[in-house]
Amino acid sequence: MKPQILALLGSPLPEGNTAKLLKQAIAGAEKAGCEVTLIDVPSLEFSSCREMYYCKEQSSCIMEDDMIPIYPLLKNMDSLIIATPVMTMGVPGHLKSFMDRCQVFYCAKYERKAPLIPAEKRKTRKTLLLSISGMNLPNNFDGIKISTQAFCDILDCRLADELLIKDMDNKVDLDRFPDLLKEAYDKGFALGSALTKHS
Repeated sequence: MKPQILALLGSPLPEGNTAKLLKQAIAGAEKAGCEVTLIDVPSLEFSSCREMYYCKEQSSCIMEDDMIPIYPLLKNMDSLIIATPVMTMGVPGHLKSFMDRCQVFYCAKYERKAPLIPAEKRKTRKTLLLSISGMNLPNNFDGIKISTQAFCDILDCRLADELLIKDMDNKVDLDRFPDLLKEAYDKGFALGSALTKHS
């Protein structure tokens, strides 16, 4: 069985610049010999976390919606790609709610001291972060990185690599920057290669 990578698209634009980066990273990971499952997060129907804390004692969420079939994918994946724009200096709403609904993993790891991720898998799981920002400020990606690092920690999927592109208000279209698209491809290939050489 090929190594399994989960790819999360956080942008509401399926043909936008964030999606273009993700498409290249997926192509690279597939070239390296991995199977990639794409999840278009804004198209999912789910509620934000209501802090009912059912997951303090159970390995799932009490709210039955589109997140329920996602949990096994997050548990069983070998690595993760997150592609997201910066919105209000942070993670877009739907993707942030997706992250928050992973309290299932937080409670298992930190409340019950029984992580859902097997010990062997924890050693090799890695995350690649792809992000774009319209503005050109020194702290454009601070909010995204803090939330992503916390998300990766509870999933036991270390944030290992990133491609952060700012000034998109002036760049406009990444098709005009094939070097950046190639960089996304190369990072996806590197993520996949790290898995296939151990499989």
